[in-house]
Amino acid sequence: MTSPDTAKKKRLKFKIPDNKLHRTLLGWSLVIGGIFGFLPVVGFWMLPLGLLVLAVDYPFARRLRRKLEVWWGRIRQKKNR
Repeated sequence: MTSPDTAKKKRLKFKIPDNKLHRTLLGWSLVIGGIFGFLPVVGFWMLPLGLLVLAVDYPFARRLRRKLEVWWGRIRQKKNR
């Protein structure tokens, strides 16, 4: 498990706040911004990043992130065949 101050995805590391309240606000802001991905500036890239931030503190976000990771891996596997 990564420490609460960094979220590690593959080889990338993202600095996230130390305070749980700040992490929660940042994570939910990114998720909500990702829902409005069709608008300029905000985008769908915010949704997985918000989920990654929320996964540090919340088990439901960890499960959802893992399910999405497995689903995406299966799609990429089928595509590469």
